[in-house]
Amino acid sequence: MRNSDFRFMIEQAIKAPSGHNTQPWLFRENENRIEIYPNFTKALPVVDPDNRELFISLGCATENFCIAASEKGYASNVSINDQGVIAIKLIKSASSLPDPLFAQIAIRQTNRNVYNGRIIPEDTINILKEITPEAGVSQHVYKNGTMEYTTISDYVRRGNTLQMQDKAFIAELHSWMRYNKKHQDKYNDGLSYAVFGAPNLPLFIVKPIMKQAVNEKSQNKGDMKKIQSSSHFVLFTTQNNTEEGWINLGRTLERFLLQSTGLGIAHAHLNQPNEIRELSVEMTETLGLSDENPLILLRIGYGERVPYSKRKNIEEVIL
Repeated sequence: MRNSDFRFMIEQAIKAPSGHNTQPWLFRENENRIEIYPNFTKALPVVDPDNRELFISLGCATENFCIAASEKGYASNVSINDQGVIAIKLIKSASSLPDPLFAQIAIRQTNRNVYNGRIIPEDTINILKEITPEAGVSQHVYKNGTMEYTTISDYVRRGNTLQMQDKAFIAELHSWMRYNKKHQDKYNDGLSYAVFGAPNLPLFIVKPIMKQAVNEKSQNKGDMKKIQSSSHFVLFTTQNNTEEGWINLGRTLERFLLQSTGLGIAHAHLNQPNEIRELSVEMTETLGLSDENPLILLRIGYGERVPYSKRKNIEEVIL
């Protein structure tokens, strides 16, 4: 495989989403096979102690990689070993057709803003429901105004309350916040000030303001406004609570995100209920999903585009 093809595929892979924009992936080329490794130095031990969201992010990057490979005429075969290392075997093939989702990789973004309140038409929702999932993965869609939507909203509120009262959670969150352009450009990762709509001010001014703004009351007030402005919740679950199951969910999730982007639909994570064990168990029982593992909760709707999160230079993620 040409080195330029390898670099091209990595450039697309790392546009995948990750918790706190940690970008927890490393890539190695091995003849006609690419290996994707978890980078545990980017783990979030408080909010993601089992590394579930980390491996979901690897699944999202894997899907982007395979879609980009098809653009270069490669067929791809994915396997996962028992250490959670992903191997992608690439075969140059004249019959390999470009994936139509490729065009959405560059423009997909997480949009944490308030949306415009418009409800997504049912035929558009049906397109998203028809996305083929990986083995063991399910998606459940709940429309704004339904009892289930209200129920999930309450679990988000309760999740915020518990997380915002956890000093370790707050400390971890602050460690990944990038408070102005200079701070953002130094790291090229994390939660950028621009993504949250904050002004580009000197660090000594903006840092204490943003720290003070992160609290239970403001988080719940902001999230409830965002939830009210959204069209649907989408809850992704797995049958198998394993590294392979999490990676499979990530691949399915990325297809959903790219397809929704192509349909002009914005998305953002509201994963609080899934990150607290007692809430996730209670929520799945309430929703009638007690035999499933809830891992990713999205809100979707229509909204204005926002600034993009930064990404590391690919040299930093190649082994």
